[in-house]
Amino acid sequence: MNPSYEAFALAIIAGGQSRRMGRDKAFAQLGGKTLIQRLLERTAGLGQAETLLITNNPAAYAHLQLPMHGDALPDKGALGGIYTALLRATCPVVLTLACDMPFVNGRLLRFMLSQLDAQTDVIAPRVAGYPQSLHAIYRKTCLPPIRERLLQGRLKNIGFYPAVRVRYLDEADYAAIDPQAQSFTNLNTPSELAQAQRQMEKGPAL
Repeated sequence: MNPSYEAFALAIIAGGQSRRMGRDKAFAQLGGKTLIQRLLERTAGLGQAETLLITNNPAAYAHLQLPMHGDALPDKGALGGIYTALLRATCPVVLTLACDMPFVNGRLLRFMLSQLDAQTDVIAPRVAGYPQSLHAIYRKTCLPPIRERLLQGRLKNIGFYPAVRVRYLDEADYAAIDPQAQSFTNLNTPSELAQAQRQMEKGPAL
């Protein structure tokens, strides 16, 4: 691990209902491995102080032998998952990733970590101008504005961004690492899963 990185936790958000996939998408198979297995393999060497799993179904994930936490505030969607990850992590910095992102790129994640400084609360890549909130880095300083919005029922993932200091990384910033933005692929439906399988068969993913 780069010694300049701040101590950070990795939090995998696995709290979705997976309605469009028709089953728990974390355990959907891609290339002979589950999506969450792929994610864990691709993040194993980042140097995180801890890896947390945010889920309301701990029995299904017990075999992974990871610390698990249910939503601190129930029924608050993905933003509630981010909040829980920040609340439960022992580190002041948390890298959050959705459980259905099989092509995350260690080089890109290390680059993101290298961009964090004392004047930044959030590191968020953007694709076509839209922040990838479940492939982002957050400080615990984000907890109060997130909690405020959750209690108001305002659940847009990036809705609290104006209240904190955000550094965006656009395509030009990460093009040398991930020119096709594969890292941000998330699989919500059987057709998206099939497309990802075809993509893998054409050539190695990043």
